Amino acid sequence: MRLLKKPWKIGIGIMPALIIYCVFSIIPIFISFYYSFMSWNGFSEMKYVGIDNFIEVFKDGIFWLSVKNNILVVLASVFGQIPIALVLALLLNRKIKGAKFFRTIGFMPVVISTVVISITWKMIYNSQQGMLNKFLDLIGLGFIKQNWLGDPDIAMIAIAITIIWQFVGLYFIIFLSALQTVPKEILEASDLDGATEWQKTRFIILPYIRNIIMISVVLCISGSLKTFDLIYVMTSGGPAHATEVMATYMYDKTFEGLRYGYGSAISVLIFVFSITLILICSKLLGKKES
Repeated sequence: MRLLKKPWKIGIGIMPALIIYCVFSIIPIFISFYYSFMSWNGFSEMKYVGIDNFIEVFKDGIFWLSVKNNILVVLASVFGQIPIALVLALLLNRKIKGAKFFRTIGFMPVVISTVVISITWKMIYNSQQGMLNKFLDLIGLGFIKQNWLGDPDIAMIAIAITIIWQFVGLYFIIFLSALQTVPKEILEASDLDGATEWQKTRFIILPYIRNIIMISVVLCISGSLKTFDLIYVMTSGGPAHATEVMATYMYDKTFEGLRYGYGSAISVLIFVFSITLILICSKLLGKKES
């Protein structure tokens, strides 16, 4: 109550975090917008080229391939991470033996470094000595062995599986926390009315945590569009750009191709695509709620 009477104290408290956020998040966005209208290699003098960078991007076939791959990552994340996390949360919300252990194991991939995860899965997928192919040999399914990260037709699927595995624990914990807020009185009343577990889940639990599920979907979409480090370490966008996403392509053009203006144009489009998808998703979910 004392803080509410003196809001300037609250302002002083949040000011350091706000300054850091602006310096490292907001200001770079405006800088990227500025660079996107320039031709610059990082050393010579900048040259204003208007919307030429954007015109070139829209004509770039590899860029559209990266957009397609990004959409695949988004779909794999939304329809992979969310349902799996929800099922796990529903199962482990019960009083079962070892529930705490499984909750800890489920969340571990989220806190492990992405670089470590990428290297580990790259070793698992290794076509010669990888654990996956060795396991297939062991169970008599050696005929379906693949060069998982070297085949353009399946490399993106292998990447998507890794992404799902890495972040499913995050939404699992979110859903588990939401499930614990469902009033026990309502569940007990439904038991007295003879409701089955499926009926309780469908008509009571899921509607009660619907908003949390929708927020998780938005977080999942925004996070998927920023996918970079895992793909960069595992494949660097290869083979033949088969696993290229917008972030890796932007990095390649900006820092390896020394085309800062072109790379900035791609980063601006990533920002626009992200905002557009999130707004569309929020609009659709808002209509369903009304």
